[in-house]
Amino acid sequence: MILSDISLVDWSRAQFALTAIYHWIFVPLTLGLSVFMGITETLYVITKKEEWKTITKFWGSLFAINFAIGAATGIILEFEFGTNWANYSWIVGDIFGAPLAIEGIMAFFLESTFIGLMFFGWNKVGKKTHLLSTWLVAIGSNISSWWILVANAWMNNPVGMHFNPATARCEMLNFSDVAFSTFAIQKYLHTVTSSYTVAALFVIGVSAWYLLKKRSENFAKKSIVVASIYGLIMSLLVVISGDNSTVEIAKKQPIKLAAFEGLYKGTTKAPLMAFGIINNKVPISDTSTHFKFKIEFPSMLSQLAFKDKNAFVPGIYDLVYGNYVYNIEPVTKKMERGTLAMIALNKYKFALQKKDTVFINQALSEFNKNSKDLGYAYINNPIDVVPNIPLSFYSFHLMVGLGMYFIILFLVMLIFAWRKWLLKFKLFLWLVVITIPLGYLASELGWVVAELGRQPWAIQDLLPVSKATTHINSNNVKITFVLFAILFTILLITELSIMLKQIKTGPKDL
Repeated sequence: MILSDISLVDWSRAQFALTAIYHWIFVPLTLGLSVFMGITETLYVITKKEEWKTITKFWGSLFAINFAIGAATGIILEFEFGTNWANYSWIVGDIFGAPLAIEGIMAFFLESTFIGLMFFGWNKVGKKTHLLSTWLVAIGSNISSWWILVANAWMNNPVGMHFNPATARCEMLNFSDVAFSTFAIQKYLHTVTSSYTVAALFVIGVSAWYLLKKRSENFAKKSIVVASIYGLIMSLLVVISGDNSTVEIAKKQPIKLAAFEGLYKGTTKAPLMAFGIINNKVPISDTSTHFKFKIEFPSMLSQLAFKDKNAFVPGIYDLVYGNYVYNIEPVTKKMERGTLAMIALNKYKFALQKKDTVFINQALSEFNKNSKDLGYAYINNPIDVVPNIPLSFYSFHLMVGLGMYFIILFLVMLIFAWRKWLLKFKLFLWLVVITIPLGYLASELGWVVAELGRQPWAIQDLLPVSKATTHINSNNVKITFVLFAILFTILLITELSIMLKQIKTGPKDL
């Protein structure tokens, strides 16, 4: 077994995480504001009131700033697959590259073509033509995110492919299985609705600031009403899509579900953990309680994951050490089959060189029998398949808690707007303003849960992260990590300063 350079793996992961986290600061606002602008411009075309045009143009100016810098970080992110993750790109490039190529050719060009018309065509084309361009920008942005999320979903649920032992690469068998898997659909719906929620929080937060400063009050009130309705609907859809995603994760990645729910020992009528404090001193192999404190909802996890309150939900202990009552194999069995698959793969390659037909068929038969667990050949200890439980657990529960808070906030904002109380409660308006970064935090935590919960796999059960890196000196990655950290921080500060300046300038008084 080839040993990995742990320093290289960790620094490569850190660099990719850094780039992804910075990139995702910009993406939710791009997706959410594009749709919000489509809604407000539609109101302008229907009502013919200039105030809706002013509202659309103002939020469009913030969209433009965010879009430009977000595109720059996204390009760097895709290049890192070639610079830091060459083994990954070699093994899965035929599949992973397809949705990324479509994203670039179809969605990005659709978005870029009409974005110029949207910004500079207000007095050059008709109202309906301009409205169409705005919606096409929104559609382009969301199509773009679709193909990126399809690629990410495939990493968690590799379908529509087979592993070719002759080339040691994954090859696509069915494009529709890759592009339209249930896992991909649920991931997309959950991600975009959460992005729309972030944008709605941004709009009501900025608008609340205008009310506190007694500026552009009509603009702010109208923006708050539309954004609160928009945000309430989308935050409720986040809950629904999250529930559906739980079903998919329970089927395809049960150990991820167990990690972020803090379920150490499987049980029927599994409770849903509202909150708890993990006792890190208790090892996974110990079946005693792993929590110092916890609040649970009886049977709810079984209901959410399997739509049956009496269903058995496997815990981390079951998934690592096995539970033969429920036909759950221990990781050691998968490691054994993975090792047999790796030995057969090496025999197959040797037989190909010797052109020994009999030996080729024997090796291929043995490989096919064990190939589904090929990735486990690189697992040294069964416990290595367990993601970071405390980080997964706390990230997930903080994300869910914030999501519930957002629903309440949007609802209260609508009630206050309806009762004309928005100017009466300044402390509440300040709360709305400081909630803006909490929306971003919840969105980033969603990715922490999704990606950390997949560890140690780059491709679920097929390719560990430790075998996906490029064979380069780890010092090169360290240097670029520092350079990227500086560059991205400068970009973020630049964006914030430009956006704050634009916000302080404000829209025309309505």
